[in-house]
Amino acid sequence: MITNNLLVDIAAYLEEDIGAGDITASIISESAQAQAIVITRENMVLCGKAWFAAVFKHLNPNVSINWLVQEGESINAGATLCLLSGSARALLTGERTALNLLQTLSATATVARSYADAVAGTGCKVLDTRKTIPGLRKAQKYAVLCGGCHNHRIGLYDGVLIKENHIIAAGSIAKAVHMARQQSSVPVEVEVESLREFHEASAAKPNRIMLDNFTLDDMRTAVAMNPHTIELEASGNITLDNIRTIAETGVDYISIGALTKNVKAVDLSMRITLMDKTAG
Repeated sequence: MITNNLLVDIAAYLEEDIGAGDITASIISESAQAQAIVITRENMVLCGKAWFAAVFKHLNPNVSINWLVQEGESINAGATLCLLSGSARALLTGERTALNLLQTLSATATVARSYADAVAGTGCKVLDTRKTIPGLRKAQKYAVLCGGCHNHRIGLYDGVLIKENHIIAAGSIAKAVHMARQQSSVPVEVEVESLREFHEASAAKPNRIMLDNFTLDDMRTAVAMNPHTIELEASGNITLDNIRTIAETGVDYISIGALTKNVKAVDLSMRITLMDKTAG
């Protein structure tokens, strides 16, 4: 997932920022060389090294990057993440795009790590959702894995999730599950909002049932009544404050949209020093 179409994505990200050309960087001599360091101003989990490096390699393949930390590593504020050297123009032009990617993916991994730690030892897995930043779906889902959580379906093509409107259109939960089985062999999940709907869904035997906004008591009831051939997933209004209690009800999964949609970029800084200050 890191390499597939990565360079295509990077070209699009750079085009958004550079457009017809970096006017400001053109004041620096084309032959000028520079060094740079990237530091973090807050605690974080590192994610996105491949994206960061690809930005500079796309601009100039001779840019060198020496990473001092590992992907998925927990890092304290003030730490230096990497050392760069090469074309001053490439470092200046790629700085913002590279940092945008690294700080966003690291933020996603950092949030994921906090949720993974919150359920540690319960046997419950925390899942992401499709509530991702447009254009960064696969990158953010990779970041979720770096943080220790797990991926739900990547898109609409690799899993069936039957919700209220699908059920209404199909006529019933049973009919919706039956039609889904007829259409594809991918896993089928049904979202339910009450124990009554849980009974209907259980009888239809999907692969997984999502308990949407269930109370703790109703979750425990659903777990107790589950034939254990169907996976159970909790969703809705779940935070770091209540996730462990929910995990301890016995559900198999908990899905959290906030892993990807509510991330606040990690505060990173790139400091550049020219080795050749010849002006263009």
